[in-house]
Amino acid sequence: MAHDCEICEQFPRMTADNPYFIAGLESGYAVLGWNQIYPGYTLFLSKTCAPELHDLPPDTRSRFLEEMAIVAEAVFRAFSPRKLNYELLGNSVTHLHWHLFPRYAGDPNPQWPIWNNEAYLRAPRRTPIEPERLAEMRARVQRALSELR
Repeated sequence: MAHDCEICEQFPRMTADNPYFIAGLESGYAVLGWNQIYPGYTLFLSKTCAPELHDLPPDTRSRFLEEMAIVAEAVFRAFSPRKLNYELLGNSVTHLHWHLFPRYAGDPNPQWPIWNNEAYLRAPRRTPIEPERLAEMRARVQRALSELR
């Protein structure tokens, strides 16, 4: 764990008491995003603090990619989007983490990445979510994930 890493600093909060926490897997943690402008937005955070996929040992990398695909399928099953976008950027926070964005029929810019949606860009990083809605979203992904594991 890196002491100055924004994602590593979150690891002590990866427990069932955290309303955003979905599950801990072998290689990473699945969590709901703090901004739910795209309902079901989920992150998969690597347990290994590394900036690039090629920095992971081959077995760890394979497991991380496999589990990301399982989490992505669970998100897809839970929310039935038109399309699911996968993004592994790391320009701001270099710790490996996947963004899984469900995209829906009413999407304002379906042909563009979410970074082109002004509403998303203007929204506060931590957009308030009703606790009941957050719990329901979390439960949906957890159910789908348990069916896949």
